[in-house]
Amino acid sequence: MVKVKLTTKVDSDILVVGLTKVNNKLQIESNGAQLESVSLLTTLNAIGATAKADEVIKLPGKNTKLVIFTGLGDGSSNFNAETLRRAAGAAARELHGNKMATFALPHKSVVELSAIAEGAALGSYTFTEFLGNTKAEQKAPLGSVSVYSKFTETAQAKAAAKRAEIIAEQTFLVRDLINTPPSHLTPDSFSQRLKKLSSKYGVKAEIITDTALKKSGFGGIIAVGQGSANPPRLLHVTYSPAKAKKRYAFVGKGITFDTGGLALKPANGMEAMKSDMSGAAAVIGAVFAIAQLKLPIAVDGWAPLAENMVSDNATRPSDVITIYGGKTVEVLNPDAEGRLVLADALVKAAEVGKKSGGLDGIIDVATLTGAQVVALGTRTSAVMTNNEEFSSQFLLAAEIAGESFWPMPLPVELRASLDSPVADLANIGDRMGGMLVAGLFLKEFIDPQTPWLHLDIAGPAYNEKNAHGYTPVGGTGIGLRSLVQLAELASSQS
Repeated sequence: MVKVKLTTKVDSDILVVGLTKVNNKLQIESNGAQLESVSLLTTLNAIGATAKADEVIKLPGKNTKLVIFTGLGDGSSNFNAETLRRAAGAAARELHGNKMATFALPHKSVVELSAIAEGAALGSYTFTEFLGNTKAEQKAPLGSVSVYSKFTETAQAKAAAKRAEIIAEQTFLVRDLINTPPSHLTPDSFSQRLKKLSSKYGVKAEIITDTALKKSGFGGIIAVGQGSANPPRLLHVTYSPAKAKKRYAFVGKGITFDTGGLALKPANGMEAMKSDMSGAAAVIGAVFAIAQLKLPIAVDGWAPLAENMVSDNATRPSDVITIYGGKTVEVLNPDAEGRLVLADALVKAAEVGKKSGGLDGIIDVATLTGAQVVALGTRTSAVMTNNEEFSSQFLLAAEIAGESFWPMPLPVELRASLDSPVADLANIGDRMGGMLVAGLFLKEFIDPQTPWLHLDIAGPAYNEKNAHGYTPVGGTGIGLRSLVQLAELASSQS
């Protein structure tokens, strides 16, 4: 866990400052921290510093062992929160092997201070659990981050520092789960691990076993998981504060490994399918964070968990299954499995929410379609909805959190492609617009009166390229911060 504190002095032998370019001239942004700017700028110009995002330059300091320059890009001295968050994260990634550092990046508000603290903490991550003989050679990330600021004594700033620790702690949990190989993360081990953690955060947890799922009619989860030796599970966590202002349900796709089933995926790239439970990890981590922050928002987190495998028990193309609640689905493609487990969980989440007095919103989070990556790339996730006001609230939360989401439609004309001659609907439809068709499938299991969001995070959930900003290679934790921010916005409403 990364410790975050505030300081009015440089309290470590490593100082992190910003570097920008204004009118084609390099400029150091140190938020008032004293350093030998003239000589450092001479050196920076000599080595060809650009001040571009993700550029990190280390130079020996006069009063500190190292001065770290992190690129803020071209422009004025006004930097938005996400620019600062990414710059702090990029610097933190380059400081593995050091115990602590002071971050003196420019900021004019507690919002920007919070972003710096969060970025520095999020960048201080590594995953070494499965290293053997080389583990001792790995450099540990920063364990302590100081943010140099004039706001140190305000209650808002202290709360921001604590919040950054919580966000980092739960994001690291999500990243760890995504990065854990399927040999060690199964539906049951996922459930047991998070149930054990839930008591630490004051969250109730229930694990519904495969036997109970089959008895209760969860046909989607059972159909996806029945081909595996590792049976499926449904994890339900609940945070219910007194006098809650709103109640949400978060539902996350939890395919701990996806071979495609009898629609077997090609070998190239299949190793990344350990990340197909990113949505489940994000929603449970978000519930934990909301509980730690003691927000007056009740949340139920649901993680339908299964391993989609090939065997003599696997679901066949053309099989018909019955989703929880009674709708039947013709499974034309066993590799379109995420929507099947989500359908079960969405109906159950609505049922439980109704018994608790009704839901103010239900959100599913899933690495659902390759079409999402084709449409929006690997850094922008999709949002689909039946309620534009709820979508606008979420998009505002995502913007504040620094996560990139883009609204996508649910065209009614594509719905007919999901028609089946033998069941209520099929699990696939038109290939063109496949991301939207998947959203339309899920919409079939939503009460039109309940505000609903479908978040397709297929590309951004797992970074297979180079690290950038506060984002490492591997699991990213996308979605968690936006869900938490949505709850924070809701808690501030009268």
